[in-house]
Amino acid sequence: MERRHERRRRIEQAFGEFRTAVATSLTAAATERARAAMRHAREVFELWVRQEGVDTVRTDPRFAAARDNPVLAPVLRRALADRERAFAGWTGHAPVELAELVARSAPGAAGQPWESWLAQVGRAEATAPVPQLWRVGTAVVDHAPTREEFPLAVPFLDAAHLYVSTNHNSRVAAEGLIEGLLLRVLSYFQPGCVQVHVWDVGQLTGALPGLYPLTRSGLLTVHDPTQLNVLLDDLAEHIRRIHTSVLVDGHPSLRALQAATGRRTEPWRIAVLFGNHERLKDDAQQKLQRIARNGLDCGIQLIIVDIPITVNSPLETIELAEGNRGRSTMTGPHATVYIDPPAPRERTSRAVGLITEDAIQRRSRVCAFTDLLPGERWNARSTTGLQTPIGYYDGQQVWLTLGDASPHVLVGGPSGSGKTNFLYAMLGGLAARYSPDELELYLLDFKEGVSFAQFTPGRKDPSWLPHARLVGVNVNTDREFGLALLRFLTHEMRRRADAAKQHEVTKLEELRAEDPTGRWPRIVAVIDEFQYLFAERDGVTSRAVALLEDVARRGRSQGIHLVLSSQDVSSIEAFWGKPAIFEQFILRVALPKARRVLADNNEVAMELPRRHAVVNHESGVRLGNQVARIPDATRRGTFDVLQAELWRARHPGLAEPRLFDGSHVPHLAELADFRALEPGRRQAPVVLLGQVIDVAGSAARTTLARSPGRNVATLGSAVRDAGRVLASAALSLARQHSPGDALFTIACLVDDALGPGQRLQRELKESGHDADLVDLDGIRGFLDEISERLTARLSSSGGDRDRPHYLVLYAVDAAQSLLEKKEPGSLKSGVDSLRQVLRHGPELGTHTVGWWRGVQRLKSTFSLGGLDDIGAWVAFDVHGTELTALAAGQLIGWSPRPGRGLFFDRFAHTRPEVVIPFGAGNGVEWGEEDL
Repeated sequence: MERRHERRRRIEQAFGEFRTAVATSLTAAATERARAAMRHAREVFELWVRQEGVDTVRTDPRFAAARDNPVLAPVLRRALADRERAFAGWTGHAPVELAELVARSAPGAAGQPWESWLAQVGRAEATAPVPQLWRVGTAVVDHAPTREEFPLAVPFLDAAHLYVSTNHNSRVAAEGLIEGLLLRVLSYFQPGCVQVHVWDVGQLTGALPGLYPLTRSGLLTVHDPTQLNVLLDDLAEHIRRIHTSVLVDGHPSLRALQAATGRRTEPWRIAVLFGNHERLKDDAQQKLQRIARNGLDCGIQLIIVDIPITVNSPLETIELAEGNRGRSTMTGPHATVYIDPPAPRERTSRAVGLITEDAIQRRSRVCAFTDLLPGERWNARSTTGLQTPIGYYDGQQVWLTLGDASPHVLVGGPSGSGKTNFLYAMLGGLAARYSPDELELYLLDFKEGVSFAQFTPGRKDPSWLPHARLVGVNVNTDREFGLALLRFLTHEMRRRADAAKQHEVTKLEELRAEDPTGRWPRIVAVIDEFQYLFAERDGVTSRAVALLEDVARRGRSQGIHLVLSSQDVSSIEAFWGKPAIFEQFILRVALPKARRVLADNNEVAMELPRRHAVVNHESGVRLGNQVARIPDATRRGTFDVLQAELWRARHPGLAEPRLFDGSHVPHLAELADFRALEPGRRQAPVVLLGQVIDVAGSAARTTLARSPGRNVATLGSAVRDAGRVLASAALSLARQHSPGDALFTIACLVDDALGPGQRLQRELKESGHDADLVDLDGIRGFLDEISERLTARLSSSGGDRDRPHYLVLYAVDAAQSLLEKKEPGSLKSGVDSLRQVLRHGPELGTHTVGWWRGVQRLKSTFSLGGLDDIGAWVAFDVHGTELTALAAGQLIGWSPRPGRGLFFDRFAHTRPEVVIPFGAGNGVEWGEEDL
């Protein structure tokens, strides 16, 4: 029993201890909870005080219970003490420092009271530093011990939009604020750098009437209150154009582009929108929000008044509650802002009038060629593209850009509209900015003129344009030269593409980064009156179309740009049904009265005055139009002065450009291929027959190897053309042999050939070679002798087999009747001897270079076949249909033209090519009867 009581006692004692412990814990928890709740209440109350402001908490009935709570009262007292300590320091130096800050960030009209600048016209260019702040009024800290004013300024151009909130008492003050801000901007920059658009939902004529005189100069546009969507669409299209045409080099904004390049090609556009506190319709609201979000990068600034909007972009707000007094996000809720009073109306009208007159004068000013040139020559890099101003509009430069986004240019305008002047202005601006290592020019003029000949050395002016590598003039009948240029561009494009593959890149910009030591300039090929290249339905046109399409499509990535100029592109039949070619020409330039260059519904060029052009980087659509006044770049003292300056600055080792003049007869002695010939060559002798129409100006050549068929024929009726080919062939052969190592025999079988033959004989003898002259009376015996000698050498291993013998035969067919006769007692005629020489002579070092006066006359020499004995031929006044048998049966589209021949070497060519016969050697005209 006692054990049981003892056990009970111990249990009760333990339970009592447990109850005591639980009560103690609960009491401590309740105390800690009360402390936490009190701490939370103080923190929440302090948050209210900080958010709502001390004055609001002290007076607002919502906070009465909290104010009377003794636990929370210290929070309010502490906030009051903090404010007093904070504002106690707002004396003396603080307002002065703010005023100095505004003065540094807002120089001149941007930050000074209107009395000091309102009568001035802005002088800052668009490339000048943009003020970081723009003054709109003053501000006073509410609870500062002394109410000292400091200037109120807001960020604006390229930095932030401005939102103004008003009521019925402050709307007039808001208009004064905006008018003053716009006047500051317009008075700081040169007229034309800033354009203003005003839209007011409640007024037909719009707000800001003091600025209306600016509409006369185009600096201000007042929009219909019912046409807000039109304004928003224009701004949105402008943003798209800037991103696709201007910001193509990786720059995120016009401001960044200006910082990197030192220039600004676009004016600022300020859109002022007055609302009525109601939200816009959904589509307009969405457009406005997109413009606000993207506009700053493209130079679009918004001033929005009483239109509810939320944007994800920098936005400063000014709330005007009573007259010109309110709050601003620049100063916060503890400062009252006071908008500057507007200037007197007469002063404003005078200032606006001065700006308008200056803008009109700038617009009417005739820009000079020197205005297109940079201050420093050859200071730009063409890594990402080429840019140059091409003219002025409203006092602002209009720029032309060649790059990945706009790789090629199509220039159109009727005769006399100024195409040549435009090309000179463009080339001058590019040549002054980019060095010859950054830019190469290939220039071709199809019309009958010498527009581009100035870029090469002349008799009176030895200077030449250092960037020019090839200049072609008077090529309206030599369409093959245009084809040769396109073929050269294709080869260059392929060469650059191969180099890009080796460096594992795709574009010229990347190739230049990977291969900094290589020379990879951008190429601009200009073809004036290019429609002549496609004038005929022939092989030249079909091949040129294919090459042009290839270069236009793939050239952009390799830095090759085409500039095609024409009077009327619609008449080019070769391009009908091929719109893809012209789609590559994103940049369109329309001169006055130009047709079919811009889009079909874009007829602005029909109203252009003289010396103006529409520059459109948007494939000709209307919204891409930029009108420019083109300066005179062709008169004396303009481009010629620049060319002489650049010529003097060129690298001494830079080679002269090659000039191809369709009216010029090339000289054999001037040809690099001829000068490179010398005795001792181990290869087969080379025969130079004329100059090929190509970019390099190379010679039409064939080789006279010791193998069957290595003879040359000249076909045509004129001794002038034939004499040039025969003489150039003989002299080029003579240059490859030491004196006395070769024998030349010249046969003059018609009287007209006697003079050229004798002159050729004299030149050969002067060079130390044996040269015999044979006439019609001696040709039969000469051929029989050569034939017998060849027969003997074929049947015997002895004899002089090493000394070459070249037969130069003038008018072979003139001896046909004489050679056909057989001598008494002989079974062999002279024609048989000739055939023997032609067939077996080349194997034994005896080669014939002969002239036949027609294809049928040549065939009569080989009546039983044997045309294969002629390995190469040059035909002049012979139609292509007659040459089929001589060109492996292929159809030849060739119509004879003066001074041009058709050359075919069946051992080397797939198709014939046009050649120009050489005109002279050592001052002697080989094809003329008289000197």
